[in-house]
Amino acid sequence: MKAVVFDLDGVITDTAKYHFRAWKHLAESIGIHIDEAFNEHLKGIGRMDSLERILKFGGRAPDFSEEEKSRLAEQKNEDYRRLIAAMTPNDILPGIQDFLEELRNAGIKIGLASASKNGPFILKSLQISSYFDTIVDPAKLKKGKPDPEIFSTAAVQLGAEPRECAGIEDAVAGIQSINAAGLFSVGVGVPEDARPDWRVASTLELTWDSLRKHWIEKG
Repeated sequence: MKAVVFDLDGVITDTAKYHFRAWKHLAESIGIHIDEAFNEHLKGIGRMDSLERILKFGGRAPDFSEEEKSRLAEQKNEDYRRLIAAMTPNDILPGIQDFLEELRNAGIKIGLASASKNGPFILKSLQISSYFDTIVDPAKLKKGKPDPEIFSTAAVQLGAEPRECAGIEDAVAGIQSINAAGLFSVGVGVPEDARPDWRVASTLELTWDSLRKHWIEKG
């Protein structure tokens, strides 16, 4: 194995609560009510796709032009960035910093493949930017997860073949993306029918030795 590619939300840190608060605030401003159950359908999905789902859910999809949708998405992002501005290393999920350190010491390249355009900003707030060799820019992609493009792009940017990489996700759409791209898939808390190559209950189970063991066993 030459590289490990991380999703962000639910794998490195938990920003889902901030996304939910920002989306809920935006939805209410246009007369749509969403709850945490609906928010589960937004995990791993890009900003514009999330907005489209909210508008469809609220029966307001035909009511906004593309320009107006862009403004709504930017309004949500500004609210979200205010919420995450106060994040610190204490917001890193359990075991992740040690895992990153183990990968770095083992000479494994590390990449970020997140639908969030705020990925670099969040890594900087968490003070772990230096661990990452590359960050895929979701704005340059043609398709979002579950399409394999984001993980295929990460492998290219890391100078590795997909079969030489592992991808770590907490969402079904993310696991589908990893599997379609041909990386070894690791699912954090995903249902078994998501079919990751290795499933863990929490980020605390992620270690370099365990990852390498399961990767070798798959052959």
